[in-house]
Amino acid sequence: QVLLVESGGGLVQAGGSLRLSCAASRISFNFDIMGWYRQAPGKQRELVARITSGGTTYYADSVKGRFAISRDNAKNTVILQMNSLKPEDTSVYYCYARYSNDYWGQGTQVTVSS
Repeated sequence: QVLLVESGGGLVQAGGSLRLSCAASRISFNFDIMGWYRQAPGKQRELVARITSGGTTYYADSVKGRFAISRDNAKNTVILQMNSLKPEDTSVYYCYARYSNDYWGQGTQVTVSS
């Protein structure tokens, strides 16, 4: 069974930075797409950023210029560098990967205080 394990969440003041990591295990292939979603209380889960195996990236408008996504195909990891964080970025962040099926991590809490 494929496992996606996130790390790097926490509490930070507005304007600060956090780096989320997601490592996949028990796989012998490269995911077509890896990315990050987030879900705040009472809101729908939304796409934050994603990256293809070829390095093509997509960002939600709300994070463009502040977040950067990268991946290491050899290690099956994806990183989300979050800078200039705002209180509205507070959410549970989920790692996501796709290869025929969709795979999800357990989520990591990011809290940005004002």
